[in-house]
Amino acid sequence: MVYQPPASSSFVPLAAFDPRSVPIVGVDAHLPPIAADALSPAALRERFLTPPVWQPEVLSEKKFADRQPARAAVLVPIVLRGSHPHDLTVLLTERTAQLSTHSGQIAFPGGKVDPGDADATAAALREAHEEVGLEADWVQVLGSLPTYITGTSFWVTPVVALVQPGFTLRPNPDEVADTFEVPLHFLMNPANHQRHRMMRDGVQREWFSMPYRAAEAQALPERYIWGATAGMLRNFYRFLAA
Repeated sequence: MVYQPPASSSFVPLAAFDPRSVPIVGVDAHLPPIAADALSPAALRERFLTPPVWQPEVLSEKKFADRQPARAAVLVPIVLRGSHPHDLTVLLTERTAQLSTHSGQIAFPGGKVDPGDADATAAALREAHEEVGLEADWVQVLGSLPTYITGTSFWVTPVVALVQPGFTLRPNPDEVADTFEVPLHFLMNPANHQRHRMMRDGVQREWFSMPYRAAEAQALPERYIWGATAGMLRNFYRFLAA
């Protein structure tokens, strides 16, 4: 079900864009969360080995940057923090403010595919090592999700992987301001998926957000997951829900 806002919904043009200021036009609490047994490592492996027939929900953002398309890949690292499916987390980064694209946003480790990369998987693993110091020895790649095209013309392949605990991260201070983990079950529950819609530069734009604040960190700022990262997570939800 695609949420349609009422006719009175406000469309907010923003000179200096802050996604937190854009009204929420819907929350998908009517959709079922992914069951715990479907989030186990064994179930995730099986899902990628025998994928269902399914349809990604978000494949392309409306272009808002005049630049040539570039291939990119990100790692979607699912960390096995315990034996219960609710112990699984997703490792995310906060990009530094000085980056030329998507600065300050929440993202997966990743970046452009280099000519020397064998494929998107190799690029995602290389970028994760360069950005946050995650060694490939800790990573078991499960498979990929469909290409996601950002408004900045990056054609991004999300590479999903399980990550054994015990790794040590060494974030690159030029690219990563912070790293943190969010429970996978939180991200795979549509009750936490907010829909936004606005008019900007005469174009209607839509996106998801998944704001998160850990129970033990109520005094800290909320982690505002939105845009491309939220769109890829939404596709992951559709893949597991199919």
